[in-house]
Amino acid sequence: MTTIKDVAKLASVAISTASSALNGKDNVKPETRYRVLEAAKQLNYKKNGYAADLKKSKSNTIALILDDLTGPFFSEIIKGVQDVTFEKEYDLITCSSIRGENSMPTRFLEEKRTDGVIVLAHKINDETIIRSEREGFPIVLLDRELESEHSIRILVDNEDGGYRAAEYLIELGHRSIGFISGNSSSHDNQLRYRGFKKALDKHSISLPGKWNLSGSFTEEGGYHATQMLIMQGNLPTAVFYANDEMALGGMKAFQEKGIKVPDDISIIGFDNIMLSGYTNPPLTTIHQPKYEMGSLAAHLVFQILNGESIEKQHYSLQTKLMIRESCRSL
Repeated sequence: MTTIKDVAKLASVAISTASSALNGKDNVKPETRYRVLEAAKQLNYKKNGYAADLKKSKSNTIALILDDLTGPFFSEIIKGVQDVTFEKEYDLITCSSIRGENSMPTRFLEEKRTDGVIVLAHKINDETIIRSEREGFPIVLLDRELESEHSIRILVDNEDGGYRAAEYLIELGHRSIGFISGNSSSHDNQLRYRGFKKALDKHSISLPGKWNLSGSFTEEGGYHATQMLIMQGNLPTAVFYANDEMALGGMKAFQEKGIKVPDDISIIGFDNIMLSGYTNPPLTTIHQPKYEMGSLAAHLVFQILNGESIEKQHYSLQTKLMIRESCRSL
């Protein structure tokens, strides 16, 4: 899609001059205005409402688009964004992309209904995001790799988190370790598994297929995957769940069968949701900086809005092992 930068380049003027000419301002010489308008006509440039007049379209609102609005993981990200927008005296609209491309979140991007958008939604396609970025609309992506010269991305080192989880269990003496995964298509899940498997391979520990099950990132999924693990017999001595919600479901399944955590089996989760510290026993887990992710994303959006330079386009946040009581040494 043609942008105002393309028009300015063809007309051999600054972007600010092109903007003034296209918006009919008086501070542009007639011959310069003519050159800009001719360039716009030649390139079939369509003036964007947001880029054309930032002050006029200012809404004092930021949108946060999430895959889902339910669950403890998203609530901490929302809190991180909300605290910054409140401090800046902006409103926050939080919405779900569950309906995919034909939904209001997509229109927030396409029609620039807010002053900026934070996206943690994999159903919003790359083309929609890239097109809005090229038009100068402030967007920060969470948990998403997108190769674009304009993309500002915040990622958590999921692979390192998976590696930390396996290394901790191995340090406790475990050599038979199971893995309950989230959605197989999830990039986070793949990275957590990659890190987990890297640690197993380092210590020449195998992962039998019957100990590698899917729980779909939900408490119910973790419960049913753990039931299947129990039904197969010959349990591992430890299990790594790719998120805490599945680990909570796993705890329930073990307790129903009289299998004690951690006396009979050790378990470790991922995310460090608030509830994980209040389970019985408290859940050992990998902390993911959810609040910090939301807060950083909001600060970056406001830096863009204020015309401040962004230090870098790719931010990587680290995980941390939270040792509690759901694991024991052999």
